[in-house]
Amino acid sequence: MGDAVEFGTRGRNGAVAAGILLATACLILAAVPSGASASLPDKDQAVRHSGVGLARGSGEHGQPSLRLAARPGEGFSFDLNVEPKSRFEAIWNHELYVIDDRVVRVKQGVFALGVLIIGILLLNQGIRLFRKRVLPRTTLKPNEAVALTKVVYYFGVLFILLFSMRMMNLPITAFAFFGGALAIGVGFGAQNLINNFISGFIIMAERPIRIGDMIEIEGNFARVEDIGPRCTRIRTGDNIHILVPNSSFLEKSIVNWTLSDQKVRAHVVVGVAYGSPVREVERLLVQAANDQDTVLRDPPPFAHFRDFGDNALIFYLSFWVSMTTLGERFALESRIRFRIDELFREAGIVIAFPQRDVHLDASKPIELKLLGAPGILPSKGDDE
Repeated sequence: MGDAVEFGTRGRNGAVAAGILLATACLILAAVPSGASASLPDKDQAVRHSGVGLARGSGEHGQPSLRLAARPGEGFSFDLNVEPKSRFEAIWNHELYVIDDRVVRVKQGVFALGVLIIGILLLNQGIRLFRKRVLPRTTLKPNEAVALTKVVYYFGVLFILLFSMRMMNLPITAFAFFGGALAIGVGFGAQNLINNFISGFIIMAERPIRIGDMIEIEGNFARVEDIGPRCTRIRTGDNIHILVPNSSFLEKSIVNWTLSDQKVRAHVVVGVAYGSPVREVERLLVQAANDQDTVLRDPPPFAHFRDFGDNALIFYLSFWVSMTTLGERFALESRIRFRIDELFREAGIVIAFPQRDVHLDASKPIELKLLGAPGILPSKGDDE
């Protein structure tokens, strides 16, 4: 829509009229609503030394525009062309809220969301490259490398989140109230979650367990594969994965077979019959352990006479092994038992088994009594 207004004046009244016209134009410019735009047919407007001029906008693609000109001896001309904006542009520039006299519009929210999503994706890709290309060239242990990776990732997420909040003009102080409410909610509803999360950082800092350790928890022998923010993943000898909450490693008794090193002492228990040569049994047990290549020579294996059992003489064979997997230890113990059986057979030593001896006093006749319930044994009347 276009309207043109022409004013004419001469002499001294021209300056007064020009001032009034300029003030009116400024008021109109300030009153143009955000959902409307104006276009100016002439893009090039300037204030000339011989008159008065005012221009706003470029006059293309529906942008706001205003033209005002005054020349001595000619009159004044005023032209305003206002066109409505498109629906998309109105939504795109829609005002969401105002904080500290700063307006936040829909487009800023979209940009902040895009920065958050793209930043997280790029961070994951960067962490993946850092783990594959940078960490292998360092001297860090696997557990230290995992801890460093997780710390870098968490700080990266925090930085991206704060940057997105800054784009939305969200001050950190505005979350003071919500932080108090969140703390109350965490204390009641998310206590276990936060407990496991903090326990994960304690485990990575103190390192009571590390990636690759052989542990025993609640009767399960397994290897630690990953220490996550909430739980730790372990794998048993049956190739079964178990997810254990991180707090369990700090609240329960955990057996870590490889905490200081991989040297573990194993045992094989043997019972021989009473009357067997105990010194020969000791020598054969040590020989059975030394015949295995995977048994460590330092410290050397040894056998000791443990106890006089009910049915056998109990011997313990102890030896050291470098345990990389739990299955290797069990396999070694099995091979030693096979070797012990072979050596004992060659030496004529009997491996005892549970047995009971019953002794009867035959110095006098044994009295036998047949007892039965009424109606089972025949009565005298039946015999007659």
